[in-house]
Amino acid sequence: MSRQVGGTGHRGQHQSRVYPHHAQKNTLKPWQQKQWVIPPPANAAFVCAMEDVLEVYTRPYDPQRPQVCVDETSKQLVAETREPIPATPGQPERIDYEYERQGTANLFMVFEPLAGRRQVKVTERRTAVDFAHLLREVSDEQYPQAETIVLVMDNLNTHKLASLYEAFAPTEARRLMERFEVHYTPKHGSWLNMAETELSVLATQCLDRRIPDPTTLTREVAAWERRRNTAQCRIDWRFTTQDARIKLKRLYPSIQLG
Repeated sequence: MSRQVGGTGHRGQHQSRVYPHHAQKNTLKPWQQKQWVIPPPANAAFVCAMEDVLEVYTRPYDPQRPQVCVDETSKQLVAETREPIPATPGQPERIDYEYERQGTANLFMVFEPLAGRRQVKVTERRTAVDFAHLLREVSDEQYPQAETIVLVMDNLNTHKLASLYEAFAPTEARRLMERFEVHYTPKHGSWLNMAETELSVLATQCLDRRIPDPTTLTREVAAWERRRNTAQCRIDWRFTTQDARIKLKRLYPSIQLG
């Protein structure tokens, strides 16, 4: 039997089945870009805050000291200009490309990972006063029986206990302040906040469509929240300080001993 040379013989077919998928996947695509939170190398402040948060995540569940992660995001409100055409068998719902902007809304995420519990609050703004009122709700309505609320959050300018003094009288602000034990994620390290992960789930499961007004947004978010809480959806956090010291070694300062 003669060996076929060139053309589209069996050898070419065999090669097309072996590696083109991986070759395409690994091909350099210089026109593509992806935004990423890049931590600073050899930064003591970063690794100090990172290890502090990771230590919190190793603590066992304690209802008297609940671990609560807080974060926030915004949602552009968009109204339809024409009535959408409902979906039919074999045909998705069709919406017009035109729309009307209706402003934005802010969403606070309060997430207790070990309990699989979250609460989302929709507000018009994201001021220090709004954040202070959120903290009072966390303290007095969500966890009134807790001795101390262990709070993990990022370094957003309003995410400070000082915000309490912008919203309440000094006596009340101090009372609320003493209810919390605060741990900040490092700058450029918001991925360490599990509330951010939960916001990503919210974005893909609930917010990835046109929502026209705060009332509709509040209703849809509340329905999503009930489903997640009923299922007690948790985050299985496995990244530890020991992992960080190996996998993120470049982030640690190089020191000379002796």
